[in-house]
Amino acid sequence: MEDPHELSLESDKKDTIETQSAVNNDSDVLSAHSSTEEYRLYKRRFSGIVGLVVLAIVTGMPWPWFGPISNDMVAEFGITLDQVNWLGTIMAIVYLPVSLMIPEVIRRWGIRRCCDIGVVAMLISGWVRYAGTVHSLSTRGAYALLVVGQIFSAVAQPIFQVMGPKYSETWFDLKGRTTATMIVAIANPVGGAIGQLLSPIVGNTRQSILVLAIISSAAAPFLLLINSAPPTPPTYSASKETPGLLSLLRAMLHQAGPADPPMNNRERLDFAIMVYVFGILSSALNVFAVLTAEILQPVGYSSDTAGFMGAALLLSGIVAAIATAPLFDRVFTFHLGITLKLLVPIIGACWLSLIWAVKPNNTAGLYAICVLVGVTSVTVLPVTLELACEVTRNADGSAALLWFACNLFAVVFILVEGALRAGHNADPPLNMHRALMFNGILVFVSAAFVLFIKGKQTRKQVDQERQQRAISLQTRA
Repeated sequence: MEDPHELSLESDKKDTIETQSAVNNDSDVLSAHSSTEEYRLYKRRFSGIVGLVVLAIVTGMPWPWFGPISNDMVAEFGITLDQVNWLGTIMAIVYLPVSLMIPEVIRRWGIRRCCDIGVVAMLISGWVRYAGTVHSLSTRGAYALLVVGQIFSAVAQPIFQVMGPKYSETWFDLKGRTTATMIVAIANPVGGAIGQLLSPIVGNTRQSILVLAIISSAAAPFLLLINSAPPTPPTYSASKETPGLLSLLRAMLHQAGPADPPMNNRERLDFAIMVYVFGILSSALNVFAVLTAEILQPVGYSSDTAGFMGAALLLSGIVAAIATAPLFDRVFTFHLGITLKLLVPIIGACWLSLIWAVKPNNTAGLYAICVLVGVTSVTVLPVTLELACEVTRNADGSAALLWFACNLFAVVFILVEGALRAGHNADPPLNMHRALMFNGILVFVSAAFVLFIKGKQTRKQVDQERQQRAISLQTRA
């Protein structure tokens, strides 16, 4: 009988050999011109980040825009609450196929052309929605235009969300990639928060929809700040052609061709775990932001308190992400996997604790949990996106699958938690205790899978080797 320890050693040795082979294969791609290899950074990369952030914020507004004014929408347009909710849900559904198409658009036409499509869709969405506010339209006609506007918004939103890791890889070096990914990644939830704050305070429902269209138009010129690629790449990985989503799927299915980035079995397992865990954690965060008032108001908290708790979660997360992302670029450069193993179980425990924490007169405890969830979850967001790029060597393909999983699980979470809401005869009426149990237990169990991640940062290893080689050649010259 074979010793399990020896089998484990043989498995680790096999993964090491496969990983080294992947590194060697990557290193050989540019051998034809290694003697003239050169990497440069350009200041215009920062203007591109500004453009992406502004557009990501604005395209993140329409999804939650109608939530705070749902009752007013019912009275003004003669539609039902379910129809208002579908204005948000339809975006999550359309998001799924669109997110999978983005890597192919980037591969064929580049970053800038993909952003052009996003801005055009953003402008169409804003003014088609406003066209639905014309008083002479029937209820059905007005609602149809609102739905069409939301569909175009669902085309624009994923473009500026999926784009982040690819843009950071294309324009930033090893000391700035994670920070750039973080800045773009948090822009979308910031836009969602701004949308929730603005929609009820800028006038009646028709004026509110007009304001959203005006904001979309004002943001469009920021597209001019974004360029597809620098004349000289900042790193070796940035110099390679964009492989696209199909390349990643072939690699995951052991069918990678000579031109596809190689992956070993360990990397395939790591990425599969990341897709599942990222989808669950991100969905829990997004759905809690949408359902905060429905969760807290039945147990005695005001809508203002619920809003403040949601804001505390988001703001603490943004501060934590801004503080930690540069550390991963410059200090903890090879600690992305360890970071996930430390933080994700904490996130799972926090969501589980809400089952008992959501009760009357527990304001301080709920604020503490919200802050802890925000700090850990938003920090994990760019770390997961960057580690997925490391194990796949496919920035846009990995980001597309991660965000696809996030929105797929978000639809499931919203439908399930809505179905688990207690009835009017419950104590207290309409409480969300069963929904919190579903959310907490699922997230807690799912978080345990992160402990099986190895997280070898192969892309960074290759980039460092190529960078050192370029410096050595320049020194000799």
